Amino acid sequence: MPDRAPQPVDRQLPTDEARDLISLVRDIAQREIAPKAAEEEDAGRFPREVFALLSESGLLGLPYDSEYGGGDQPYEVYLQVLEELAAVRLTVGLGLSVHTLAAYGLATYGTKQQQVEHLPAMLGGGLLGAYALSEPSSGSDAASLRTRAVRDGDGWVITGTKSWITHGGVADFYTVMARTGEDGPRGITAFLVPGDAEGLSAAAPERKMGLKGSPTAQIHLDGVRVSDGRRIGEEGQGFAIALSALDSGRLGIAACAIGLAQAALDEAVGYAAGRQQFGRPIADFQGLRFMLADMATRIEAGRALYLAAARLRDAGRPFARQAAMAKLFCTDTAMQVTTDAVQVLGGYGYTADFPAERYMREAKVLQIVEGTNQIQRMVIARHLAGPETR
Repeated sequence: MPDRAPQPVDRQLPTDEARDLISLVRDIAQREIAPKAAEEEDAGRFPREVFALLSESGLLGLPYDSEYGGGDQPYEVYLQVLEELAAVRLTVGLGLSVHTLAAYGLATYGTKQQQVEHLPAMLGGGLLGAYALSEPSSGSDAASLRTRAVRDGDGWVITGTKSWITHGGVADFYTVMARTGEDGPRGITAFLVPGDAEGLSAAAPERKMGLKGSPTAQIHLDGVRVSDGRRIGEEGQGFAIALSALDSGRLGIAACAIGLAQAALDEAVGYAAGRQQFGRPIADFQGLRFMLADMATRIEAGRALYLAAARLRDAGRPFARQAAMAKLFCTDTAMQVTTDAVQVLGGYGYTADFPAERYMREAKVLQIVEGTNQIQRMVIARHLAGPETR
C-alpha cells in the first residue's frame, strides 16, 4: 500500500518568531518524539527525557514572562505548539498543557519574591509540574474538597489525598488546593508543594484505556509541611485561582484534541488513498469521501474556535464562556473523528498495527479531564441564562 505523507497544517501565525517556533516544534516532534511514540505508549513508558528537551528548547514556559524564563508568547501561538505536539504524541502535548496549568497559579497570583525564587526553575530549569485539585470524593464538585492545610507556626501542615493527578509520582512540584477555612469555595487556599516533600507519596499509576505513557495517580499528603512562602495568593483565594487556571487549561485541552483529531484524519486519508477495493482506491467512493470531508470540517471549526478564544484571552477580554465552548466542541470532535478514522480503516483500524485505535482510546479522556463536557455545558448555560435557581 503506497504511503501518503500528511501535509503540515497551514497556520496563520502573528510573527516570524512564531513561524520559527512552529518549525522548531515540528523538527523536535518528528525527530525526537514520533519514532518512539507508538512503542512507548504500548509499553506505558513516560518520556521524561522529552520534557527535558522541551525545557532546554524553551518550550515549557511559552505563555509566561521571559523575565522568569518564559517565552513571552501569546496563547494564540502557545496553543498551536500544543496542537503540533499532541498530533505526534498526546502524552507530550497533554503533559505540556498540564505543566503550564501547574505553573499558572504562581505566575499569575504569586508575589514578586515567589516568582523570582521559583519560576525560573519551573519554566526553564527542567522541572515538571502537576495540578492537584480533584479528590476521590470531589471531582466535578471541586469546592467540596477535603484535603486540609492547618497553620503551624510560620508554615502549614497539609493532609489529604488528591486523585487523577497527571504526572502524579513523577512531578517536581504540585500546585495543591487545600481547605484552610470554612466549607465551600471560600475556604480553599493554593500551595506550591515540592515533589520531594517529606510526607508526600504517590499510589501506583491508574491502569487506563489510553494515554498509557502519561502517569495518572493518587497523591497522598501525610502531614506535609510547607512554609507560608509557598502559599499562593491570599488565604481563601485558592478556588478562584483554580477556576481561573482551568479557563486557560481548557484551551490547552481543546488544542490537544484538535492535534489528535488531525493525526487521525491524516491517517484515514493516507489509508483511503492507498487501499484498493473493487479495482480502485476506497477514497474514490462517495460515502467515504463525505466522511473525510466531515472530519476535516469539524477539525477546522474546532481550530477556529479555540484560536478565537485564545485571541480574546490575549486581548485581556473575558473568555471563560468561549474556553468552555472550545473544550466541549474540540474534544467531542476528537472523539468523533478518531471513531470515524477507525471506521475508514475497517478491520485494520481495530488492530494495534495502525495508530487509529490508539487515537480513539486517547480521545475519550479529553471529554473528561479539566471539567467533563457535561460541566462545560453547565458553564456555557450559566453565561447565557444565569445561575440555576434552587
